[in-house]
Amino acid sequence: MRDAGLRRGLVCARRWARGAWRLGVAVAAAGLVAGCATNFGGMTNGVTSALGEQAPPLADGKPQKPVRIGMLLSLSGYGPQTITAKGMKQAGELALFELDNPLVQLIVKDDKGSPQGAAQAAQEAIGEGAEIIVGPMTGAAASAVAPVARRSGVPVLTFSNDRRVAGDGVYLMSVLPEQEIERIVAYAAGKGKRRFAALVPADGYGQVVEPAFREAVARHGGAVGAVTSYPLEPNAMLAPVRALADEVKLTADSTAPIDALLIAAGPEMLPQIDPILTYAGISSDRIQLLGTGGWDFAGAGRSPAFVRGWYPGPDPHGWADFAQRFSRSFGQGPPRLASLAYDAVSIAITLSSAEPGQRFTAAALTRPTGFTGVDGSLRFRPDGLSERGLAVLELQTFGGNVLDPAQPVAPPDGRVSTR
Repeated sequence: MRDAGLRRGLVCARRWARGAWRLGVAVAAAGLVAGCATNFGGMTNGVTSALGEQAPPLADGKPQKPVRIGMLLSLSGYGPQTITAKGMKQAGELALFELDNPLVQLIVKDDKGSPQGAAQAAQEAIGEGAEIIVGPMTGAAASAVAPVARRSGVPVLTFSNDRRVAGDGVYLMSVLPEQEIERIVAYAAGKGKRRFAALVPADGYGQVVEPAFREAVARHGGAVGAVTSYPLEPNAMLAPVRALADEVKLTADSTAPIDALLIAAGPEMLPQIDPILTYAGISSDRIQLLGTGGWDFAGAGRSPAFVRGWYPGPDPHGWADFAQRFSRSFGQGPPRLASLAYDAVSIAITLSSAEPGQRFTAAALTRPTGFTGVDGSLRFRPDGLSERGLAVLELQTFGGNVLDPAQPVAPPDGRVSTR
């Protein structure tokens, strides 16, 4: 990490020697090197430019006004969310430096993990000239940011997957649970699966997944045999998970056996559900297990019950390439959500070359050609929801194997890569 920072500092110093500027103010070479290293290291709030490059002048010789992107993340405190937020900040900075547009600056603000903090952070970023906001991370924070941004005509690319906050200038970067469910159920039905069961968490996510699951199964000509909710407490989930497993096994010798079981869980719950299913004799050897995008995490294959299960997700090749570049820059691997931050900043940079007032309009953000990033093709709908091309993968002990590739959501001849 120190070597990587030193190399970036040397790059900055060389560019300063050619007349580079940082934040529009000439600085000494030593200060510029330190500034570059600091911005990559993890400031809570600050402004980062693309290696301090000087913006090209206008025809009249006057310097161009920088295009500023506001980034809102929960950077203070400790715990998994803060670790993820810091990785997302680094991913946004990586996009800024890789696309290397000297006219673009990234304003990073800590939203302190609360709706009130997010609203204040948005106000500060807009006050400092942000023309578009990427973040925040949660639906509650996005709801608080939306009216602040709307008053100033600033669009928001939020990382939340809460569809209730979408629309009227707020766009979701994340994959919607409904899209994941539709993709995996459609694939399973195409492979001859007819009777489905599901295990969903007893929380807001589960309340979205269950109706989407029932609708998708009906849409593809299947039948729902059982749906069980499980509490998030490890001890409390034992009884309902075992009950569902027993119900699935009882149908095995019937004329209409349950032949596909959806497990809606992520990195926190999947390892806890695994031994319960294993003890109950449920695995992909006996019934086809299906997953959601929550299965797409490093180490998922260490839960043996789920190996050979099918789940929706982006093509892993884009993520693998991004993770290598991230690791080379920061000395450690990225959190999975880092790709959302990278793509959001990349989209903003892609649109930044337009004239002021035309860069981040609804028409620009919802263009039919969409965008292509780390997680594949993406298109924003006028209602603020996103459409993404998702592959179907089979979980292996190490990673996932693509069974059915993602289809682009925009015409191949019209896509603009954000990488």
